[in-house]
Amino acid sequence: MLTFTLLFENNMKVSIEITLLPLDQDFESHIITFIKRLRASKFTVLENPMSTQIYGEYNEVMSFLTKEIESTFEAQENVVLNLKLVKSDRSHYEPHF
Repeated sequence: MLTFTLLFENNMKVSIEITLLPLDQDFESHIITFIKRLRASKFTVLENPMSTQIYGEYNEVMSFLTKEIESTFEAQENVVLNLKLVKSDRSHYEPHF
């Protein structure tokens, strides 16, 4: 009989793209507050006009984001939040074309 042991990667890196869409007249202040909280974290955070990216170890980033998303949802009546996750740290990506 063969026994297999599955080892889960403890240091699984992820790249997460976040787009926050407050459905409120004062949408800009909600976005700025959210981005400032991301910047204050220990994670690598990159921004562009369309979205914000956060990079780090999967469990740590997701734990952090869960709390931040909950806080954001509690502070706003109507809001949309889109996430895209990639399994790898793409924070140093540069196009080669």
